[in-house]
Amino acid sequence: MQEEKDFIEELLNPKTQNIAFQKLMREYQRPLYNHIRNIVLNHDDTDDVLQNTFIKVFQYLNGFKGDSKLFSWMYRIATNEAITFINNKAKRNGTTSEAMQTKIVENLKADVYFDGNDIQIKLQKSIALLPEKQQLVFKMKYFEELKYEEISEILGTSVGGLKASYHHAVKKIEEYMNTN
Repeated sequence: MQEEKDFIEELLNPKTQNIAFQKLMREYQRPLYNHIRNIVLNHDDTDDVLQNTFIKVFQYLNGFKGDSKLFSWMYRIATNEAITFINNKAKRNGTTSEAMQTKIVENLKADVYFDGNDIQIKLQKSIALLPEKQQLVFKMKYFEELKYEEISEILGTSVGGLKASYHHAVKKIEEYMNTN
C-alpha cells in the first residue's frame, strides 16, 4: 500500500474518502476476515463482525491519530468487535463466553466452511479452554503469524507479557493434546 501517511490523508479528505475507503477494504478484507474467523470460528458470524468492523473503522476514522499503524488500529477494532460479539451471543444464550466458545468449537464440524480434521477440532477445543488473552495471543501468533511487536500494538500489552502468555498457552495446549 502507498505511504501510510498519504493514504490516511486520502481517507480523511471528503473528496477522496470513498475511493480510499474502498481501497482500504480491498486491502484489509482478507486479513481481517482471517483474524476475526480465528476468534469467532463461524463463517457467517465472521462476515457480520467484519461488516461491523468496517463500519466502526469508517465511523472513527476522524479520531485516528496515527499513534499506531492503521493495520494495528483496525485489528484492535476487529478484535474488540469479535470479543463483544461472542460475549453478546453468550449473554443471549444465557451462558458464559467460555461455554459459548466450547459450543462454537463443537459446531465446527457442521460448518461447511471448516475443512479441518479431528486433530484441528481437538486443537480448537484446547484453545477454547484458555483464558481470553492467552487465546488471542496464541491465535495471532500461531495462526496469523503476527510478530510480538504487532500483537503488542494491537492488544496494548508489553512484548514480554505477550511472550509469557504465549508460552503458558502452548504448555496448556500441549497438556490437553497429550491427555485427551
